[in-house]
Amino acid sequence: MASPRMETFCCPNRDSTTAFVLGFQPRVFSALCACSAAVSLALAVLQVLPKRRGSRRLGQYPVPKPASSSRILFIISVCDVLGCAGIIMRSSVWLGVPDLISAISVPENPDVWPEVFCVGSAMWIQLFYSASFWWTFCYAIDVYLVVKRSAGISTIVLYHMITWGLAAMLCAEGVAMLYYPSISSCQNGLLHAVPHYITTYAPMLLVLLVNPVLFSRTVAAVTSLLKGRQGIYTENERRLGSEIKMRFFKIMLVFSVCWLPNLVNESLLFYLEMQADLTASNLKNVRNAALITWFIMGILNPMQGFLNTLAFHGWTGFDVDFSVRQRREVVWDSASTSGTAAGVYSSVLGSTVLYQGHVQEVKNSASNGQQHPETIGILSEGSESSTIEIPISSERRGTEEAEADEESLESPAKQ
Repeated sequence: MASPRMETFCCPNRDSTTAFVLGFQPRVFSALCACSAAVSLALAVLQVLPKRRGSRRLGQYPVPKPASSSRILFIISVCDVLGCAGIIMRSSVWLGVPDLISAISVPENPDVWPEVFCVGSAMWIQLFYSASFWWTFCYAIDVYLVVKRSAGISTIVLYHMITWGLAAMLCAEGVAMLYYPSISSCQNGLLHAVPHYITTYAPMLLVLLVNPVLFSRTVAAVTSLLKGRQGIYTENERRLGSEIKMRFFKIMLVFSVCWLPNLVNESLLFYLEMQADLTASNLKNVRNAALITWFIMGILNPMQGFLNTLAFHGWTGFDVDFSVRQRREVVWDSASTSGTAAGVYSSVLGSTVLYQGHVQEVKNSASNGQQHPETIGILSEGSESSTIEIPISSERRGTEEAEADEESLESPAKQ
């Protein structure tokens, strides 16, 4: 699981509430965390592997470089998988080498390896889950900006700088404040740990509070684009808008289910910490609630990896394609002032919501002289034929330019 209580546990003079929750059935709790993380890791990797059923459709058209939104979804899955790997490693050591963990509680212990492992594994887990929070926030920003025609593939570099920079900086700052002046002699009391808890929960609260607002604005912007072409809102467009709302709802539902227990548990533990006697009989219900939410966290925190892939792509199946295929890339016209680019996006990650601004249709028109509108490619969840294109009121000049080139080639021959 991912909780700042794990870093607090590495201090020999840890607070009483941290000792209370981590001292209750530690082996059962470690086994529960390891099993949940292993299942989530295996299923998440299975989800993102390319599937054979999609390869035939991919081969019909040239596949462009993935949109920034597609890359962000893949990076979120990678962060979740690495976080699960850290939980598996830590829980396995706690189960297999219990003496190593008990040595952390010994003050002035000359052996530093128990504390090094405790701090290292806790920082690994916090770093990647914190990065996952920041990438989820950037995803909400990206889909909104792309629909607003204000972002593109180049913004992925900026997202990398923001997410990894903030995740590393906040993780290092929080841990430095927690273990001051040293790991073996952390400050007593709760106040010195407050900066660490803030740096851990700040990105989580940012996603919970800001992402729904950005997603709702994105849906409103897509609705405006759907209505903008002919000024009408048909049943198909209404259905498409509902699918987009449902996708965003699934993403926020998974995030809320996996991480709201952390906020509830932390509130209960802080309440217990402020009491004079933690073992008082009138606090029995609060202690039980804290232990219940603590075990729920051990199950749901690691499961975010798999549940996120379901929210992003739907169930992609077991038919994994391990063959390596050479796929052609569409040449992007970076000098085009109209902002049109090629591609109907069909990512190897499966089905996901992709908003790629200024995308043209790849298929040729059946009738001569027919002009293709610019589109926003949206892959909704479900089958292989779930690619839906939203036409926007602007015309493609590619057909006209091709006809002009043909006329210029024919004119010398006639002369």
